[in-house]
Amino acid sequence: MTGEDKAIKTIYFSIVGNTALALLKWLAGFFGNSYALIADAIESTVDILSSFLVLLGLKYAKRPADDNHPYGHGRVEPLITFIVVGFLIISATIIAYESIQNIGTPHDLPKPWTLAVLAGIIIWKEISFRVVMKKSKETGSSSLKADAWHHRSDAITSVAAFIGISIALFLGQGYESADDFAALLAAGFILYNCYHIFRPALGEIMDENVYQDLIDEIKRKALLVDGVIDTEKCFVRKSGTTYHVDLHAIVNGDISVRDGHRIAHELKDTLISKLPQLGHVLIHIEPKG
Repeated sequence: MTGEDKAIKTIYFSIVGNTALALLKWLAGFFGNSYALIADAIESTVDILSSFLVLLGLKYAKRPADDNHPYGHGRVEPLITFIVVGFLIISATIIAYESIQNIGTPHDLPKPWTLAVLAGIIIWKEISFRVVMKKSKETGSSSLKADAWHHRSDAITSVAAFIGISIALFLGQGYESADDFAALLAAGFILYNCYHIFRPALGEIMDENVYQDLIDEIKRKALLVDGVIDTEKCFVRKSGTTYHVDLHAIVNGDISVRDGHRIAHELKDTLISKLPQLGHVLIHIEPKG
């Protein structure tokens, strides 16, 4: 199974989970008099939409290279991540606005049973975060990483709601707004997480050099090829779940052009076979000395 296939399978897991939880939160928030839960439901609903966007992006990224896109279609991933961040910012803004409105509006205390609902949601969302983040690291998918942080931000908003409802129930009348302050705090956490999602995707678009571990591994594997004396420059750029490589290999300066060409092909084949996450590998031969 390819990295894209693993990522797509993981996104289906997110969509099913988010849909079930969003419905549960809307019902619990409405019947349990908790705006913090309703705020949580708003974020989960946005999560469903963003997960569908990630799914579409991953399927598009799977398209093979063509004349117009010789390096494939993987760069759509960080673009989808930017859109997902936009959705998160919108949901945080709505939650913050509604929280401020509700703080000054008298309303009933939340129902005690909403705490049990939130406890189950927190546990499930943290498990979801760990599952999706693990797959993100396995596949190198930036959009999958964004989806994982959606789960973590959802868990954080649920923790904030749990604390707010607990305070309101424990202190009683006059502290109903603790639930709304919790939702406001959750909106702040969502905005904070937006930066952590946005920054790596921006680095991917800008070809930022953040792949030193992979570069070191490429150089180690290159030295296993007969005829390669050393390596010099190595540049890596990421496209979707694939890494494209430009490598300068140092060989004996007295060999023929034909032998240098053969070494370059052997080096390319060796790297692709030993590091399956690599896509295009361009070898430049440098004579020793």
